[in-house]
Amino acid sequence: MKIYDYVIIGSGIAGSCIANELKDENLLILEKNSKNAQGASGAAGAFLNPLLGKNNNFKTLVNASLLYANDFYEKLVPESFFNVGVLRIPKNEEERKKFEAFKEDNDFDYIPKKDGYFFDVASHVLASEVCNTLIKNIEIKYDYDVKHINYKNELWHINEEIFCKNLIITTGKDINLLGEKYINIRPVWGEKIDISSTTCISYNSHKDCSLSSSFETLDKGRFKISIGATHHRFASYEEEIKYLNELDSLNKTYTNDDTKCLVSSDSLKLLEKANDILLLKDVKILDVKRGARACSFDYLPLIGPLIDSKETLEFYPYLKKGSKVPASKFKRYKKLFILNGLGGRGFVLAPYLSKILVNHIKNNIELPNDITLDRLFMRWVRKEK
Repeated sequence: MKIYDYVIIGSGIAGSCIANELKDENLLILEKNSKNAQGASGAAGAFLNPLLGKNNNFKTLVNASLLYANDFYEKLVPESFFNVGVLRIPKNEEERKKFEAFKEDNDFDYIPKKDGYFFDVASHVLASEVCNTLIKNIEIKYDYDVKHINYKNELWHINEEIFCKNLIITTGKDINLLGEKYINIRPVWGEKIDISSTTCISYNSHKDCSLSSSFETLDKGRFKISIGATHHRFASYEEEIKYLNELDSLNKTYTNDDTKCLVSSDSLKLLEKANDILLLKDVKILDVKRGARACSFDYLPLIGPLIDSKETLEFYPYLKKGSKVPASKFKRYKKLFILNGLGGRGFVLAPYLSKILVNHIKNNIELPNDITLDRLFMRWVRKEK
């Protein structure tokens, strides 16, 4: 039987970036859809913006990752990388006051421009082109549904037919395969649209949504522009199913010949928000994509080896009573890793996080404590008292 050194489940931006880091290894990608990047990664506007505001761990991670991502994409896909800057426009006076209050904490230079603040460090990329390039020449099985995984004889067995030494799971909001209650991912659904317009835009803007520069010239003086994305959080599973059923009545992707796109209230909402930034002339909707961002409770990503909660609590039952145990003593699944919870900043975070995850797997380099699974596990344990 063939044994892979690495198998990655999921080919969104997280899985694709990890695959790129492992491209010279004996590697297989498993993807449940007929194409890669069909979930949130496919629906991403892929805007690479700085995080503003008060200093904290998340802001530090995002802005360090942004610099890394800009350099990474410029080398990887120069023709699909647009380092055009972003005009950040406060939504209201309260937001403007917050910016002024924390402007000394900004990690990047800016200049006042029009109604906002212009940061030349910002950029955007074409999501599908990026993901396709990342996994070029890497073995991948499409339309493959992973129903179960188990570890025996020093190997991971996937559906009892694919075998590997190291298993990396990057499945976004779909976490049932992991079987661990402490891994809590909140799906935040959203829609992104591509339009054509006779309005030509030289830089990105962000107010209540993101409006891209004109990144492609079309026929008859028209330009292609991206607008995204909406946000839908649901308080119950029933509400989410209702939303998904409504989406099922429309195609996941539209062309400008399909007038059904006008049915989407999200599309109309995005156009309204974009026009609040800049009046767009002679607009036609070219493409609509939807997906669910995978978000953690504290917005920080989830990275690294999985903790075996059952075995850990068998060894240290007093964890439930609040006793402390060093994270190094937690029992972990052998050779099982995840990268998840990238939220709406997947294209910013994935290149850097993939690099440090692979460095951890290969060289046992320690991961930053604030983004490992340890915090989720301890939060869950405290509630299990």
